[in-house]
Amino acid sequence: MRHIISLLMENEAGALSRVAGLFSARGYNIESLAVAPTEDPTLSRMTIVTSGSDAVIEQINKQLNKLIDVAAVMDLSEGEHLERELMLVKVRAEGVVCDELKRVTKNFHGRVIDESNSTCTIELTDTCAKLDEFLQAIDRKLILETVRTGASGIGRGERILKL
Repeated sequence: MRHIISLLMENEAGALSRVAGLFSARGYNIESLAVAPTEDPTLSRMTIVTSGSDAVIEQINKQLNKLIDVAAVMDLSEGEHLERELMLVKVRAEGVVCDELKRVTKNFHGRVIDESNSTCTIELTDTCAKLDEFLQAIDRKLILETVRTGASGIGRGERILKL
């Protein structure tokens, strides 16, 4: 099962490497990884998307909690949460194809951020599943390049990750 694990860690050199090394050493796959400083400049928030059985995810959480750089861990998938991912897609778009792509993009609440004579670059922000749906809705042969950030997530309501 897919899990989104969010953690607070010290914002210092080597911390990201130690977390990634934990996954690598145990043979766990990281599907996506996003890291940035928080409102506290001494801390970074890392969002990891991974898959595994309940036992594997429990083991990952226990191992993350043991790392000295990690201050707090939360499996967002265990409760109500919001997640978003940013995707940029460059497509071949000439003539009526461009108009159709703009229509589909608007239906997915995206926007065209760049146009040339032969290409169109689209920006979409939504859940991973919705971004996948967009890619299914357009002609795959038109896609020249796709860039995705990976999921970022936050708990809903009073559910927060704090020290």
